[in-house]
Amino acid sequence: MNKNPRYELGSEANRIFMASETYELLDFGRGFPAAQGGSGWLDDKGGIDPSHGIQTWITGRMTHVYAIGSLLGYPGAENLVDAGLRGLTGILHDDDNGGWHPSILADGSPEPDKVCYSHAFVILAASSALLAGRPGARKLLNEALDTFNRYFWDEETGLAVDTWNTDFSRLDPYRGLNANMHTTEAFLAVADATGDNTYRQRAGRIIDHVIEWAKGNNWRIPEHFTSQWAPDLEYNEDRKDDQFKPYGATPGHGIEWARLIVQWALSTFANKAAIQPYVDAAEHLFGQAVADGWNAGGTTGLAYTTDWEGRPVVTDRMHWTLAEGINTAATLAEVTGKEEYRTWYADFVQYTDQYLIDHDGGSWFHQLNQDNKVIDTVWPGKSDLYHAFQSTLIPFNDPAVSICTAIRNAK
Repeated sequence: MNKNPRYELGSEANRIFMASETYELLDFGRGFPAAQGGSGWLDDKGGIDPSHGIQTWITGRMTHVYAIGSLLGYPGAENLVDAGLRGLTGILHDDDNGGWHPSILADGSPEPDKVCYSHAFVILAASSALLAGRPGARKLLNEALDTFNRYFWDEETGLAVDTWNTDFSRLDPYRGLNANMHTTEAFLAVADATGDNTYRQRAGRIIDHVIEWAKGNNWRIPEHFTSQWAPDLEYNEDRKDDQFKPYGATPGHGIEWARLIVQWALSTFANKAAIQPYVDAAEHLFGQAVADGWNAGGTTGLAYTTDWEGRPVVTDRMHWTLAEGINTAATLAEVTGKEEYRTWYADFVQYTDQYLIDHDGGSWFHQLNQDNKVIDTVWPGKSDLYHAFQSTLIPFNDPAVSICTAIRNAK
């Protein structure tokens, strides 16, 4: 195991290091508000890159981050949360058809369609803003849940559908697990923030599907599906590095799902025997992900995607995969007591410190190539703080509780 206390889970040095990152990230991102409300896409220096317009998912993420920041006492965070809320209740909201546009494009026009992924982050933002006591948060949360329940949640299947056209008259046949992963996160956040366990139960239905699919596919999670929820393992074979729907297995998602599964199980069952099958599934997911992706191509780091035999396809290293690795390794160390997860935590934090944290410019580099050089073919700039920020807090809080509620409860 890496014995540098800066990277060792449970050491005072690691806690100080990660806390310093918490506040550095909040400092870096504080310029996110767009003049019209909502969040711009951050560039390398923390300014807004106008070419990306105003994204609903980024606005949701940044509102969530600064809601946590306000609970931590970060100066000015309340005003930043309110700026995010102004975007979600204003320019990003579709007043004609309901729901939220995916983005407002650089020319000022709304991007077409209605996307589950974006709506999940509206729910997350609203639940966190509610915990932070911000005006209008409850109303926003109620509307976001009503919209999601009406259009995206499929009660019969126990999963969320993916994309509608702009006026909600036509549902795209594509189904995907990335949107369902962030739906799971949002549902758990709502259940923790409001006490409405309907959403915790729904998260469990999603999770049971994911475990079944993963178990039947050597613990490599199918990401893309037909309208009947049949896995489409060749989806985007010609666009292997797609930003949200890449071809093949995504080790980072296996790692991220592992933590969400544990969080759900811990928050649902009091009986250790009932929890254990879910912890076992999480360990399988984490183990397969790092076996396939870690140091793929012969250099340190976690590959973005692999094929269905575990061979690397896109060997770029995305920052969010390491952030989720930090979270999940800490969670599994806590719930299993196994030393191997403490070792993984130390390795992931060391890699992050060495390669991902921009010690000169702030925040984390979002994309590296196989040789750990900064590139921007998929993630130009430093779009938002969400993954990096959460990884500085989740390892030090109750793994059964969504992070914003955990911070609120710790006050």
